[in-house]
Amino acid sequence: MNKRIISPIQINEFREFLRREEKSTATVEKYLRDVRAFCIYVGGQEITKELVIDYKKYLQEQGYAIRSVNSMLASLNRFLLFRGLEECRVKNIRVQKQTYCAQEKELTKAEYLRLLKAAEKKEQLKLVIETICATGIRVSELKFFTVESVRLGEVSVQCKNKNRVVFVPDKLKWLLLAFAKKCGIKRGHIFITRGKRPLDRSYIWSQMKKLCAAAGVNPKKVFPHNLRKLFARTFYGKEKDIAKLSDLLGHSSIETTRIYIMTTGTEHRRQVGLLGLVV
Repeated sequence: MNKRIISPIQINEFREFLRREEKSTATVEKYLRDVRAFCIYVGGQEITKELVIDYKKYLQEQGYAIRSVNSMLASLNRFLLFRGLEECRVKNIRVQKQTYCAQEKELTKAEYLRLLKAAEKKEQLKLVIETICATGIRVSELKFFTVESVRLGEVSVQCKNKNRVVFVPDKLKWLLLAFAKKCGIKRGHIFITRGKRPLDRSYIWSQMKKLCAAAGVNPKKVFPHNLRKLFARTFYGKEKDIAKLSDLLGHSSIETTRIYIMTTGTEHRRQVGLLGLVV
């Protein structure tokens, strides 16, 4: 078999390799999606370094964000390494490190409170939003919130081959237990569908988007991960302890945590203005 020509068998072998490395299901699907996109581009041609470089240029010409291009190249480079084609790998696009985030993408605390107000008649959704924002968990970690763990005030979550304990604030704890009792949930998952299955991220994402009009919040700001970032910025604003925050978020690197606590350009300008260096 020519290792320079991508076949469905090779992609399946790559899938099994990623699973043996204990990559999450979402990560595996992301890698495979990126490799299939490259497969469509090459159209059965033999893989060469020149061809991969051309693909890199093609992605940029298609208008993908640099971060997205680098993410797709990372998947492809991993596949090439797996196939023994190290010499065909390409470098990421270099970008200057950004020290602030775009204001139009940052969810503020005031906007968060308006979302909760808009969700008052949707008790489950309101609690989902509060749980993510009050604990800093990933939306995929909601499934670990069970009646038993919440009653203890400590939720053990597993993500990316790591375990960590998430502490549940007392007020949230009693709200969750009251909700479970009201819904007749005596044990197991608290956030479930009518079919007793844990809520999935796509459902939560779509339900949050439906609150935007009533809350008067830009839909581009409203998605579960922005709640996690709001938790990070709020915690750091009070504690100024990035190492502890990194542990709470379950990050392997503090550099990742730094991205979460970036303020907006408007805040940067305000801080620079306070230096008093213009007379």
